[in-house]
Amino acid sequence: MWIDSHCHLDAPEFDADRAAVLARARAAGVERLVLPAVQTADFESLRALAHEVDGAYALGIHPLYVGQAPDDDLERLREALASHRADARLVAVGEIGLDHFVPGLDRERQQRFYVAQLRLARDAGLPVILHVRRSADELLAALRRVEVAGGIAHAFNGSRVQAEAFVALGFKLGFGGAMTFERALRIRELARTLPESVPVLETDAPDIPPQWLYRSAAERDAGRGQERNEPCQLPRIAATLAALRGWSLEHTAAVTSANVRAALPKVAAL
Repeated sequence: MWIDSHCHLDAPEFDADRAAVLARARAAGVERLVLPAVQTADFESLRALAHEVDGAYALGIHPLYVGQAPDDDLERLREALASHRADARLVAVGEIGLDHFVPGLDRERQQRFYVAQLRLARDAGLPVILHVRRSADELLAALRRVEVAGGIAHAFNGSRVQAEAFVALGFKLGFGGAMTFERALRIRELARTLPESVPVLETDAPDIPPQWLYRSAAERDAGRGQERNEPCQLPRIAATLAALRGWSLEHTAAVTSANVRAALPKVAAL
């Protein structure tokens, strides 16, 4: 069984054909999706979708959304975590974190929301799903102050030292479409050499498409012209990890699925 540990199936890009997207994922052997929230306005619809598709979900406020989030959204998150604490499909707090790549974002506000959400996760006894974009050291610094129950560093693209620091704090690392690019040397080297207990697979659909979803090599190199990513791409992404590590696809599925269950223990009970 394949588990897509990070998929935004609720995104508006899927509104026209969400059922067909899910059918293609099932046909490809992707039997479980983890759906992270990005803003409080989506919490209830996301929860309903996770139940509808036999998936799992996380509740949190994405760093790209904190600029438009009112301060009382943190209280709304606290209330939602308390209200749904008995829901077996609520497996984490996420997607939370810091984005130091997109220009013009309020870093202080991001930091405040991030630390507050770590505390909510700690109090709820839930792991976290982290957005890591040129922000690994700052994320790690807060994690050392606010201890949480591990989780997943999504779309990891940091250094080996940073990777090992996340692992030491109980985190798995997410690998997806970026790993399929031959020029992504650091990501591919980490995917190839980190301990077997570390990698989980993800699509981040509809974002971070693998290299074969670009219409031409020139567009791929320019980072534009791509087709929409879908969770059905996960087994082909997994084949890249298998090739890098010399694993069979069966072993890759077993290892990465076990790693998701270790990172997000409530997934194991579904």
